[in-house]
Amino acid sequence: MSDREATPEWAFSADDHARMGLALVEARAAAAAGEVPVGAVMVAADGAVLARSGNRRERDGDPTAHAEIITLRSAATSLGRWRLDGCTLYVTLEPCAMCAAACVLARLDAVVFAADDPKAGFAGSLGNLLEDPRLNHRVAWRRGLRAEEAGALLAGFFANLRGRG
Repeated sequence: MSDREATPEWAFSADDHARMGLALVEARAAAAAGEVPVGAVMVAADGAVLARSGNRRERDGDPTAHAEIITLRSAATSLGRWRLDGCTLYVTLEPCAMCAAACVLARLDAVVFAADDPKAGFAGSLGNLLEDPRLNHRVAWRRGLRAEEAGALLAGFFANLRGRG
């Protein structure tokens, strides 16, 4: 687990809750399609939603088709640039090493995530690429927004998978 405590609930705005709600919609759609239920939403500095997606690894046969990566790509296309400074990514699960590194490379301002990922998370659990001082950019982050809801979605998905196995 992270050496930081979850962000207190009062520190999240109504807009934060709504944006994570959109990410949860994407996560539920991913689960309905047989994907691990992770959803992501990219928001511009002015509050506009630039992109949103759920996981697509199984459907696309692509190991990089995580919700975060798809959303980063779509937001870059929407803005017509690879630098996503001023943008915030909302995601239902702590980003893995690949996704955390992509957030740094895209120069995001911030990442807000719901549930911790103690087995693969690299935004505080196993390490923290978002704040690694050896890298050329740091990404602010907050965790714990609607974590119970996101965690229950993940737990239900994996319990269902085990029940079928």
